[in-house]
Amino acid sequence: MLGVDPGLVGTGWALLEPGAAAPLVVDTGVIETSAGLPLAARIQTIYDAIHVVLDKLAPDLMVLEDLYTEYRFPRTALLMAHARGVVCLAARQRGVEIVTLAPAEVKRAVAANGAASKEQIQHCVQRLFRLAELPRPSHVADALALAFTGYLRAGGRWS
Repeated sequence: MLGVDPGLVGTGWALLEPGAAAPLVVDTGVIETSAGLPLAARIQTIYDAIHVVLDKLAPDLMVLEDLYTEYRFPRTALLMAHARGVVCLAARQRGVEIVTLAPAEVKRAVAANGAASKEQIQHCVQRLFRLAELPRPSHVADALALAFTGYLRAGGRWS
């Protein structure tokens, strides 16, 4: 199960696999783009890199953060939508099923608080997966939280 936290600056991803008692972290990473590049180049970078991730990890299911925005920052949602769109396209081209989750649902599942901060999610994910270090950047923690919530939503099993 691949969790993806789409973003124009950083797109976090995390692959989980079934373990004896709980899912195990297989691999994580971040696709970063430079703010100095034109939007089209940044989107191409995300698209190309997510293709590499999908080819390397071959997940059956991708859990993707749903689009959201704060009313004060509508442009953020528009920019995130570009990143999210190319991630969806790449997954679709590879035949990977996509499940979308609202950020508040993920925060509730991991931190028992739908308004948890990025730092709280990082600490909860660290404890949840017994990681030696805090998952950094926060995009990785968010991707792990997405994959874990997808796992819970599937009843704690892979189909």
